[in-house]
Amino acid sequence: MPAITVSDITVLPRVITRSNDSVRKVVKITTAPQGFEGEGFPVRRAFQGVATTDLDPFIHLDQMGEVEYSPGEPKGTPWHPHRGFETVTYIIDGIFDHYDNHGGGGTISDGDTQWMTAGSGILHIETPPEHLVVSGGLFHGFQLWVNLPKSKKWSPPKYQDLRAKDVKLLTSPDGGVLIRVIAGDVDGQVGPGSTQTPITIVHATLQPGSELRLPWKKEYNSLIYTLNGFGSVGEERQPVQMGQLAVLKDGDLLVVRADKTQESRSPEMDVLILGGLPINEPVAWMGPFVMNTRTEVLQAFEDFQKGKLGIIPPNWSKKIRPDGTPGDIAGVHGTPEGLIEG
Repeated sequence: MPAITVSDITVLPRVITRSNDSVRKVVKITTAPQGFEGEGFPVRRAFQGVATTDLDPFIHLDQMGEVEYSPGEPKGTPWHPHRGFETVTYIIDGIFDHYDNHGGGGTISDGDTQWMTAGSGILHIETPPEHLVVSGGLFHGFQLWVNLPKSKKWSPPKYQDLRAKDVKLLTSPDGGVLIRVIAGDVDGQVGPGSTQTPITIVHATLQPGSELRLPWKKEYNSLIYTLNGFGSVGEERQPVQMGQLAVLKDGDLLVVRADKTQESRSPEMDVLILGGLPINEPVAWMGPFVMNTRTEVLQAFEDFQKGKLGIIPPNWSKKIRPDGTPGDIAGVHGTPEGLIEG
């Protein structure tokens, strides 16, 4: 699992824990169901079965892949709209392109992140580059949806291109864990992502038999998703494996351990660690829109149909109506079929 690695982990800053830190307890472990998204790429729905109150300020998380595409197989999503939240797309293995109608976009690969604030409304596309479609290859990453508070849902769209080299790298006291801080701060070390609401996003790789004890803000919630490998979470050593999410509560320290024995295809354990300050506002979510009320969601659909979220740049032709708007938003990455309110 490439992402970003280092040749000598011992030179990295080490996270410091205190003897009086209290360890968060595991309150729930869920297993992500598998499915297909967009034009047919495989995903695991990491937040399925978890209450929105435990996820807040996060909305949705898809693990994309891990899949080895044959030539001609790589897939993405068609042009589609968003309003009221942010998408964070992180690539571990492979290559992905992003373009939007506000001029944001580019290509990301191993350890890069595309951070799009939809705000008042945006159209975008996520797709493998043509050369990857021709050659095939490995593809693995995740897309996270971060809610915006009511005061920021109508903010101007924004795009951040976060390169792997800019991610803050740390290690555990014993040097057995590589910690990548994508956004927020860990033990005073800050990641490159600029957040609209206080959150922390970490990708950690644990060597077999290693332990991660990660300081965590008491006011944040905490979610640990296992991307691959086998291990445990919490002092109670609740077993976890690929595709499982642990919800933890109370305390200021997260504990993750990697089993001494791992699979040959995944010799290490990788986890995605998320937390943030809950927004504590009503959530109304349907399709590609996350708002505070049902009326606002319906208004977003109407605005999209009327072209108020903009049009596709003229050099694009895939699934576009003559007036320049996308032809279909069915099957858009990460969207539920019915209205969810919470």
